[in-house]
Amino acid sequence: MTALPLPRSSFDHVTEWVFDLDNTLYPRECNLFAQIDTLITNYVMDVTKLDFAAARDLQKGYYRDFGTTLNGLMHRHEIDADHFLNTVHAIDYTPVAPHPELIDAITALPGRKFILTNGDVGHARNVLMRLGGDHLFEHVHDIRAMTFVPKPHREAYDGFFQKHAIDPTRAAMFDDLEKNLVVPHEVGMSTVQVVPQDGFLHDQVDSWELGRSTGPHVHHITADLAGFLRNLP
Repeated sequence: MTALPLPRSSFDHVTEWVFDLDNTLYPRECNLFAQIDTLITNYVMDVTKLDFAAARDLQKGYYRDFGTTLNGLMHRHEIDADHFLNTVHAIDYTPVAPHPELIDAITALPGRKFILTNGDVGHARNVLMRLGGDHLFEHVHDIRAMTFVPKPHREAYDGFFQKHAIDPTRAAMFDDLEKNLVVPHEVGMSTVQVVPQDGFLHDQVDSWELGRSTGPHVHHITADLAGFLRNLP
């Protein structure tokens, strides 16, 4: 068995900075995904003709088993992915406030910056415009670029690395979900889990979705991404 690379405590080797979008670049307290989550449940109800409770159980099951509810719906119900994405991202983005401190901290990072998201480009651009950082990133690698195989599946990362000529051992990954940091750790990335302030929860999120881990794949944990980036050596 090939030994896994040891995590590096410093970031002086990093030339490629990779960020998740939702609940990573903006705080979970915005509750933005709660809007999307409700629209996903409604979409599952429309497709399956199930009542709310049954549709919600199915939605969460697909999310757990396939990485995204979309992936599960595509496999089990052959839905049109573009229609799904356009429908569930028809939300109010005003809860995302401008964050000049975060934008300045990311701007100061040496090297290329990317977004790797299970959402789509349109959703990412709407969030970035609210934050004030729509100019920051070289590329948004979204669910379409992943050919709808989402994080945490290995294919999602391999295609991203290949498309952008990224050496994972010179890259860092920031994500709110610890399961999305397993593959980055395995391929040699530095990993940072971005967690909510004060353990923020809401009724639409099950506890297993927000798990923290002390496993070896989580090298660093922060509840203040801007502060974390500003304090890098």
